Amino acid sequence: MAATVNAVKKPSVLAQYQPSDSLTKHIYLTFDDGPLNGTANCITICEREKVAASFFEIGLHQSRSKQGRMLYEQIKANESLFTLSNHSYSHAYGKYLWFYQHPDAATLDFLKGKAVLGPSNNLVRFPGNNAWDTKDAKKASWLVKPLAHRMDSLGWDVIGWDMEWRFNKHGKPVQSPEAIALLVDSLFAHNQTKTKNHLVILMHDHMFAATADSLKLAKMVGLLKQYPHYEFEKITHYPGLKNALN
Repeated sequence: MAATVNAVKKPSVLAQYQPSDSLTKHIYLTFDDGPLNGTANCITICEREKVAASFFEIGLHQSRSKQGRMLYEQIKANESLFTLSNHSYSHAYGKYLWFYQHPDAATLDFLKGKAVLGPSNNLVRFPGNNAWDTKDAKKASWLVKPLAHRMDSLGWDVIGWDMEWRFNKHGKPVQSPEAIALLVDSLFAHNQTKTKNHLVILMHDHMFAATADSLKLAKMVGLLKQYPHYEFEKITHYPGLKNALN
């Protein structure tokens, strides 16, 4: 499917869309690994376009610099548009296999992340792994299932994603904004999301540090905003969560 999407030249997103039903389609923009260079551009674009977004933050990144704390406070201050959630304290220090093989230590890492970040929700995203554990959505490999069970026992929801805007070895977006918009359309049309009519997009803050790359984010948001039946939501509004929305 990726080859087909990337082969499209100068796509007219509106012209190619054929709605499958009259139900509203809910889009969740999620940004991982901040606060980092690029977080400020993500905040600015979402505020300018007035679209909801969710930031899965790393406690270590928030606490190690004045800029990180400033960006964190900026996200927290705009509760009408943004949700800030727990992406662990350390991001496993990049040692994912060890992290998931030691679920007790990993749980402590998330508890430390919660203490540092102080999120107003109990939503978590696993480092480097697309796992789900809500009331309605379940997905966990054998490696991460023990940690997912611990999160569940603590009343936390584990949030994965339906599609990813990938980045290359230089940290720059791989797909074009047009390709991302077409992929969103295709996943909705073919009911290929974890929950029908709800689609979670994974992105990473650092992808949009450069001005040229941040313009790609703005272009993608602008394309999706052309669909009157698409609504941007905070991840706390995702159906089937164990916790109250905020």
